[in-house]
Amino acid sequence: MIRSTIFAKHGFRQNNPLKFTALATQTKRKKKKKQSWGQRHSLGLLIGAIAIFVAVCSAIGFVFIPYSAKDGKSEWIYIPKGISTNAVKDSMKHSLGSSMGTRVYIIWKLFGGNSDVSQGAYKVSGGQSALNISKRIARGRQTPVDVRFNGTRTIKQLSERIASQLQCTPDEFQRACDEVLPDSGFSRPNFPAAFIPDSYEFYWSASPANVVRRLLDYRNRFWSKERRSKAASLGLTPSQVATIASIVEEETAKADEKPKVARLYLNRLKKGIKLQADPTVKFATGDFTLRRITGKHLAIESPYNTYKVNGLPPGPIRIPAAATIDAVLNAPKHDYIYMCAKEDFSGYHNFASDYATHMANARRYQAELNRRGIR
Repeated sequence: MIRSTIFAKHGFRQNNPLKFTALATQTKRKKKKKQSWGQRHSLGLLIGAIAIFVAVCSAIGFVFIPYSAKDGKSEWIYIPKGISTNAVKDSMKHSLGSSMGTRVYIIWKLFGGNSDVSQGAYKVSGGQSALNISKRIARGRQTPVDVRFNGTRTIKQLSERIASQLQCTPDEFQRACDEVLPDSGFSRPNFPAAFIPDSYEFYWSASPANVVRRLLDYRNRFWSKERRSKAASLGLTPSQVATIASIVEEETAKADEKPKVARLYLNRLKKGIKLQADPTVKFATGDFTLRRITGKHLAIESPYNTYKVNGLPPGPIRIPAAATIDAVLNAPKHDYIYMCAKEDFSGYHNFASDYATHMANARRYQAELNRRGIR
């Protein structure tokens, strides 16, 4: 009866099964909830999210994974003036390895990398990210390099030493000396007096003229009012003090002996006695490997041969250290005017105030030279 009533209500007769089936299907569709767009595309969204996550992680790794220095040592990237973009890439890969160098190069390009802006030297230490390295280079924030030139004799040697540490060539540095130093009262023989060996910081791309000016400025500040006053009390200019200091350095490597040697030469100058300094003769020959000065060397005609000329040579025979200059300025008083290397080859000297004692010292030393076969 119930089923008949339902059919009657909707105008169906019991004997019409097709109409009943259609009605049932419509009823089910009405009862089924409609799916959202997100539900229908949930799998695609999940795959896309995973792809984005992987891409982000890769990008973070590409930019932020730190540089791993070989053996814990820092590396330097050098970008010379006028270098091509491809050469910049090669330089980065050479210094940092192919993978890290390529990453740094790509990010550098994204920062608008320009080789003219980036020329210079950049120190890269372990732990620095590709982003950090690239940004510094793109903005031209160079790392200062240490410049040293201890134990340098001539301006030619100084130029070679400077050029080995900076971008300039030896000729460019020598030309800068010729342009800058004469305006400050230095003649060519006195150029070595314009410099004081030390450790300096320069940008690798610094111009030679600026390097010379900064070194000269340091030298001028070293020569304080007090030091100039001490030099004047000795009757010497700063350049002349540097000349004596250069001879002292060539005579002895013993720091505790330098003031004593300095006073000896000051005594000879004061008495008007030729310096007769073997190092000046060696300088005149141009052969700094000489171990023994003989008669043929003493006969050389040169303003640096202090066996032949009176007074000081034209300029320093090396670039003396600040400590040696102070040894001259503060040399203790004594009356020695002769010195000869000790026969024990200790590096020290025998001193004498009279010629007879000096000759006795010299004979002992000459005998030892002969015994050792040093010619």
